[in-house]
Amino acid sequence: MNFVHRYFGETRASSDAASTLLGFAPDTLREPTYFVGRVARHLPFREAISALHHVVVSDLRFKPKDRTAYFEWLKGHEQQLLAEAFANRDDTKARIEALRQEMSEIGKRSSDLMKPFYDARQRYFNWLYKADRDAWIVLDPVITVHPDEVFFECFSLDESTYGRLSCDHDVFERIEDMACGTTNIDYSHALYDEFQKIRSYRDTTLSIDPTGFEVQTTGENTYREDKIELPDSWMRGFLQVSSAMAQPAHVVDLHPVDMHTIITRLAAKKERHGPRSLRFLLEPDKPVSVLIEPWGERLTFRRSIYRGTSGAEIRLWGRRRLAILARALPLAKSVRLHLLGTGLPSFAVVDFGGLRFTLGLSGWTANDWSRAGQFDLLAPRTRVDQASAERVFGALRKHHFATVETLSAETGLDRTLVAGALGLYVQNGRAMYDLDKGVYRLRELARDPLAMGALRFASEEEEKADRFIEARLVTIASTDQRDGRRIVRGEVLDDGKTHRPMIALDADDRLVEARCDCYFYGHNKLMRGPCEHMLALRRVFHAQVEGKAA
Repeated sequence: MNFVHRYFGETRASSDAASTLLGFAPDTLREPTYFVGRVARHLPFREAISALHHVVVSDLRFKPKDRTAYFEWLKGHEQQLLAEAFANRDDTKARIEALRQEMSEIGKRSSDLMKPFYDARQRYFNWLYKADRDAWIVLDPVITVHPDEVFFECFSLDESTYGRLSCDHDVFERIEDMACGTTNIDYSHALYDEFQKIRSYRDTTLSIDPTGFEVQTTGENTYREDKIELPDSWMRGFLQVSSAMAQPAHVVDLHPVDMHTIITRLAAKKERHGPRSLRFLLEPDKPVSVLIEPWGERLTFRRSIYRGTSGAEIRLWGRRRLAILARALPLAKSVRLHLLGTGLPSFAVVDFGGLRFTLGLSGWTANDWSRAGQFDLLAPRTRVDQASAERVFGALRKHHFATVETLSAETGLDRTLVAGALGLYVQNGRAMYDLDKGVYRLRELARDPLAMGALRFASEEEEKADRFIEARLVTIASTDQRDGRRIVRGEVLDDGKTHRPMIALDADDRLVEARCDCYFYGHNKLMRGPCEHMLALRRVFHAQVEGKAA
């Protein structure tokens, strides 16, 4: 997927004794989006935007050495080496000792001679690390200006961590100019150093530069055009994050000190073996407890009471990524965790009061958001006609953000139909779910709308489900209504074997519980989304029982 960005100038930052200016260069090929405002809450803004930077540069992927050629050579010479070693063992030991002494003397002389070169090389690498670090960033962050807030979004280099910084307009003491929309911004690593210069006694101005849109005919030579070959995983990651945010979750309110305690304990030790997880032990109206594995250390937080209606035990992996929050916690007012389940993604929302930083973690570090699970398949799958979908999107575009209930009242459409339409636009990269405020927001990821289905149907399981339905291999055994959920059981004939999936759909048509006796579910549970048998049963249920098109 090829993206082209054109920036007027470059992102810049300047500081003096009285003020700091953070000027972001927007993509001029997109709809004009700009914002100029003076920051009122300096220190929280500095810490939150620094945390966003740590997400951008984070890369926790394991990088093993490539030893393929060595093992190939060793395999071909193994017998010869063993024979030579046993034949000349005594002579070899004497020669090794003599050579060891000689090498030691040569090493000392070499160090003295090469020291100036090594020092110069290290100075060069130190410069290169700063000068070329921007090349490591896969894509410039996305910024969106809305009538109530401005927010930045980004992914880590390993695409396992999502970061979002939202700033209410109340964070700015004065807003000089703004135009709502979404754009990519030119982001430079040197900007992080300027973030650190923000002080409460200096005026700090945040500027998404509007001049980039005013001189397109006269300043052509000053434009810089970047062509980025973007992997589908980056775009699909954004779609999966929004879908995961809209799923039901266990909400845990932690005191910032309690979250800092977890991070500190993790930093104090290094695990030598598994399991490497955080086990949250949740009981209604009781203090939150966390078991740190593999040491079996249990922390009970008396200041943090779990207010959920049902108990749960949830394990999180990839916990080292929580260290991104460490610097921001001293100024935080609260930390809210949204835990989808064991091995599933989790979100931490750090609230500074008007400023909120959201950290989204995939199920574990090695599994990026694109592969973390087909969470778009858990979203409402209601078929929506073109006219209704356009009415919903038109109402969302008018307000820029709204709840499902608001859009339903304005369009006169059924709530389930509205939720289904919004789910389609989320999966098409044109909208997102805001976990902070519980609303859907207009957010166009690409300049031109993505082709519907290009990314949404990348799941092999959904393709298999289509084949089951076409071959009429799916039957419904029973349906039941319980606790506001529709419980559906059925049978799917797959390669001569009958599987018996069970699915539970809530009032918003979200798949909130499911089971199956197939290998895919037994091995993954719902960590990689529903299996093909669940998907097929769900579509047949909608078509046969609820009269909706499959």
